[in-house]
Amino acid sequence: MYIKQLSVYLENTKGQLAEIMKIIADQAIDIRALSLADTTSFGILRLILDKPNEAKTALAAAGYPVAVTPVIAIGVADTPGSLSKAIEILSNNDISIEYMYAFVAKQTNQAVSILRVDDGDKAVDVLQNACISFFGEVDMDNI
Repeated sequence: MYIKQLSVYLENTKGQLAEIMKIIADQAIDIRALSLADTTSFGILRLILDKPNEAKTALAAAGYPVAVTPVIAIGVADTPGSLSKAIEILSNNDISIEYMYAFVAKQTNQAVSILRVDDGDKAVDVLQNACISFFGEVDMDNI
């Protein structure tokens, strides 16, 4: 039920994001989703890619600190309140969300949320029991 997410740590300087995007493009790697968060001195670029291992190798070779993290990708109806139900299930089961980001998959008419939680196995279990759908690596490749 997990997918791979790349986390790339970059300086908050002009051109850093462009350089990372070029490295990914030069490797013919497709971006499925991304999130960029920053502090005053550095940023964390989180990426869901069709070839995460190849991206990690290319970015590390270019000198970027990069890590692969297991995350959960859930799908909920693209309607008001659907995500709230999934988040409530996690909260009611004492599962904390460390971070998340989302996008709409028009092919499936679902909103896809990428979640990093404090107890992934428990989150998968309670969400499955609540009939929340998951997106695996193959599903993400087809979005």
